[in-house]
Amino acid sequence: MTENARARLSAEDFTDQELLERMIERDALAWREFARRYDRLIYRCIHKVTGRFRNSIVPEDIQEIYGQLMVNLTAHDMRRLRAFAPEKGNKFGSWIGLLATNTAWDFLRTVARQPACAELAEAEKIGALGPSPLDECSKRQQWEILARMVERLSEKDRLFVQLYFVDGLSAEEVAEAMEISVKTVYSKKHKIRCRLEAEYSAEYEAASA
Repeated sequence: MTENARARLSAEDFTDQELLERMIERDALAWREFARRYDRLIYRCIHKVTGRFRNSIVPEDIQEIYGQLMVNLTAHDMRRLRAFAPEKGNKFGSWIGLLATNTAWDFLRTVARQPACAELAEAEKIGALGPSPLDECSKRQQWEILARMVERLSEKDRLFVQLYFVDGLSAEEVAEAMEISVKTVYSKKHKIRCRLEAEYSAEYEAASA
């Protein structure tokens, strides 16, 4: 077996925690393994956001969003990666999916402000449908607040946040996945959103102070 093959097999054996630590250390092998594991998830999250604007989005835009995500992950001494808290039960894949989703929305909102992109003005409207903490926390300096808020939710509510807000499933799809009624989906959405809004306001004010 060649040295490269042995290294590849070794990287595939990394736990998410080991992968994260090696990525922070700028280990090239770990970053290649990260791409192998999570590129499909990242692109799926990006396409879920941009899909409704397919008439205005071109393949180059998808690559730009992906590239911006990578920049965000490595910026400020990899602050976003360092903010991830696996010891509290969070899944690395869920964290990366959330980052990819919000990076895509940030891109759409930026492009929507350009006069030539009339269709993408809808992205601005979607992004302004109320002060949801999931929207507010897309700002770079607020990721740690988002992580702490989600960590305090029950396991079932964290799953709901993943399915509804991160993966972008419809109410019907969430109801089926969680074996609850569609009415319960909307009720749970409202309760979780209200809770996060209240906690977000308190934590953001404290952090600002």
